[in-house]
Amino acid sequence: MRARVVSLLLAGGVAITGCAATPAAIDPPAPAPVVTSTAAAAPAPAPLIESPPIEPVPPPVTQIAQAAAEPVPVPPPTQVVTVPSTPATAPPPAPIVVTAEPSAEEKEFAALLADLQRYNTLSGDELRREQQTLTAALTRTRSDAVRVRLAVLHTLTRQSLQDDQRALALFDAVVKSAPGSASVRQLAAVLSVQVAERVRAVRDEQARSEAALQKLEALRAMERSLLRDRVRSGGGGGGAGSGGGN
Repeated sequence: MRARVVSLLLAGGVAITGCAATPAAIDPPAPAPVVTSTAAAAPAPAPLIESPPIEPVPPPVTQIAQAAAEPVPVPPPTQVVTVPSTPATAPPPAPIVVTAEPSAEEKEFAALLADLQRYNTLSGDELRREQQTLTAALTRTRSDAVRVRLAVLHTLTRQSLQDDQRALALFDAVVKSAPGSASVRQLAAVLSVQVAERVRAVRDEQARSEAALQKLEALRAMERSLLRDRVRSGGGGGGAGSGGGN
């Protein structure tokens, strides 16, 4: 009995000893690594993979043959509607300018104006030669154009008031000539007015000059009369003697 108890105790002690040794035999798990940085490490970017270009896939041969066999739809014919347009107005024809041949009177008047302009560029001797030539021509041909030329030369070579009077007489003969050219008559009338104004101005100037001379002569006569009166009265003999000495 006692031996059974001892064996039981030994068996229990062995069991307790095995239970106590089992925890010491098991290794504890390794501690997890401590991360000191608070921010998580960014994952490395994945490498870019260059894909080849996508090429269009040609349709199957059967579809191409099917599309060629199908009839192409023809659009309906377009109906053209003709709208009547208003007829365009044709531009009026350009006026036809007909240049008429100048008449003999117009040619004569143009030549007269050209000569009158030319006279302004001649010297005194040339003007006198022209005057002599026209004076001789006037005795042969009683032309209004010749009269006007000669009258203008009289006014340009004027040496006295008689030349202006001769010019006025020639102008007056042209103005009064009924069958003559109207243009030449009008020109003679205008020139006659200008020469008459100059004659009037010269006469007025001569009249003023004569009036001034008359006043001067009257003053001189008055001075001589005063001197004679002083001599007769016997006063101011010294003045008379001095006047005689002068």
